[in-house]
Amino acid sequence: MPLNYHHLRYFWAVAHDGNLTRTAQRLNLSQSALSVQIKQLEERLGHPLFDRRGRQLHLTEAGRITLDHADAIFATGQELIATLQETGRSRQALRVGALATLSRNFQIGFLRPMLARTDVEVIVRSGSPTELLEGLATLNLDLVLMNREPPNDSLTPYETHQIADQAVSIVGSPNRFDPEQPIRNLIEDHPFVLPTTDTTMRTAFDAMASRLSVVPQVVAEVDDMAMMRLLARENIGLALVAPIVVQDELTSGRLVEAREHPRIRETFYAITLRRRFPNPLVQELLADRSEVLGTAG
Repeated sequence: MPLNYHHLRYFWAVAHDGNLTRTAQRLNLSQSALSVQIKQLEERLGHPLFDRRGRQLHLTEAGRITLDHADAIFATGQELIATLQETGRSRQALRVGALATLSRNFQIGFLRPMLARTDVEVIVRSGSPTELLEGLATLNLDLVLMNREPPNDSLTPYETHQIADQAVSIVGSPNRFDPEQPIRNLIEDHPFVLPTTDTTMRTAFDAMASRLSVVPQVVAEVDDMAMMRLLARENIGLALVAPIVVQDELTSGRLVEAREHPRIRETFYAITLRRRFPNPLVQELLADRSEVLGTAG
């Protein structure tokens, strides 16, 4: 039995409005007639498309997938014009959330396979861990990039994929320090720009300084890798960062890396939600690049 595109259009309109009554008024239909059209589409697809909570409609996972396809279908007219003018083609969407403080260099490196594809539209949103995980739970994001594992939550089936792991370095302006100095001397003789105390990198650095019986002179505590990069470039102090954060500066010689590494590592994670209908682009992106560390729930 073929799909009834009238039903799909009604669903599409309600999904974008988020309100059955308002959509019915706009389409000059009765609310009951509109409900019947959507119900028939749900029966044809074999899945509920909306989670009805009082007067509010929330897309189910199947509803989100259906909306993605409906958006593509009803954009066909514009795509036809664009295709004839050789300016566009049908594209799949990949919605990625990234911790606001995460290295942009790392994000681009990880997403590069998708960014290079003309059939994929990569949508990147930044935010706090709470905002990102909420976006994942509500299916507004397909994947979240973080440098920390999400908290255990028995109600939300997160899957944590380790996608990169890099030794952390001490970097600074070549005018400030001799990169051949041992770490103990660096900590004694120079001010430092460090991650905030709630990070594993900072905890490991403080533990190392304690073992060496030295107290670091902290001139700035920063939770944003882009800001740490700028402070190091401005010669405010030595910075504790993964080399990928400052790869351009290390290549150009604007910053140099201490010869002795502090034996601290930064791990990068991709967080997904266990879904019945996972976005195939996520599976492609993670293939051969991740190790599933565990599932909450």
